[in-house]
Amino acid sequence: MASLNVGSLGEYIREQRRNAQYSLRQLAEAAGVSNPYLSQIERGLRKPSAEILQQIAKALRISAETLYVQAGILEERRGEGLELRASILADPLINEQQKQALLAVYDAFLKENAAREDPDAAPDDPEADGPTAAGPAT
Repeated sequence: MASLNVGSLGEYIREQRRNAQYSLRQLAEAAGVSNPYLSQIERGLRKPSAEILQQIAKALRISAETLYVQAGILEERRGEGLELRASILADPLINEQQKQALLAVYDAFLKENAAREDPDAAPDDPEADGPTAAGPAT
């Protein structure tokens, strides 16, 4: 996954906050974070979790996926699986390692399905096409 680009994320949040005509203090209160913490995020000094990004997005009335892409947590795609990825990243019931494991499994399934859709791709499992001549006779 892409690395977190904290500086541009903070700039983006600041821009969205100003567009929404929120003061730093108002957004911090609406998002449920401290004023100094939000200030540090905007200045690129802190790396917010997916949960904090979701809270900020909700307060700004923008999609959490937008902030995840801006933060480099999600790759910008054609919308494939963004909602699922955002939900996994925002789930407070699982830890960061578990979230990354779920996303890795999901990506593996997507790659597998893409390979099946590509007729020129070699299958990963030689038995996937059915029995072979070398198989045991019954």
